[in-house]
Amino acid sequence: MLISLYQMQPLSGDVPGNIGKIAQAAMAAAEMGAELLVTPELGTSGYALGPQFEELAEGRDGSIIGALTEIAVDCGLAICAGFPERDGNQVFNSSVLIRPDGSMEFYRKSHLYGDGERAAFAPGSEAPVVFDLNGIKSGMLICYDVEFPENVRTLALAGAELILVPTALPEGTISRRVADTVVPTRAFENGVFVVYADLCGEENGLTYGGRSVILGPDGDELARAGMRETLLVAEIDPTAYDDARAQNPYLTDRRPGLYRLG
Repeated sequence: MLISLYQMQPLSGDVPGNIGKIAQAAMAAAEMGAELLVTPELGTSGYALGPQFEELAEGRDGSIIGALTEIAVDCGLAICAGFPERDGNQVFNSSVLIRPDGSMEFYRKSHLYGDGERAAFAPGSEAPVVFDLNGIKSGMLICYDVEFPENVRTLALAGAELILVPTALPEGTISRRVADTVVPTRAFENGVFVVYADLCGEENGLTYGGRSVILGPDGDELARAGMRETLLVAEIDPTAYDDARAQNPYLTDRRPGLYRLG
């Protein structure tokens, strides 16, 4: 399956503008034959918005999901996108996977990072799940979630072959370690593809790190972005990595009874 990743500069608080940018990326990806487009965390709204999320957040039946569904159907490819989700009085940092037939999967970020996110969002309370995407077992996490090995291992043990990770990683030394070392390690130690899609540029005083990447189950980079807007594409085939998994049988050699996790 040919997949694509859109590293984008957000238009802060401009939902129609961001949806328009995602639509352009989806059309370009579809023209190249991609069957999936992964976009960044809160890419539909912008990330550095603070209290503004309260007014921008929508339910799953709102205009954001409606517009993304129209793009997926028209372009004939699946779209993974981050959006501020309202559910009653709560707002969640969420992602959606929309297939070309209009069917959807949702995920709410469970590990919120920093005081800003904790002030704006409620944490998701459900574990990530595995779903089918064009015959490939897939799952979603959001940004900080992937830095917790338990999250990726949970998906891998449930059979995931591909993990989609919209992110809003800021610029900095620690962040670069995450993008260049931690995320590739998650792919390697679990034998899964990882698509890690970051924002780029600057928004309300926050500079994003870029460095988005598509990784193979052996931890190798299939495509890597720099600091600017870009559209990455890569071919993924889980069966091509059977030998790599055989050499690193972490999942089958685990001894859970010996692990004391608190």
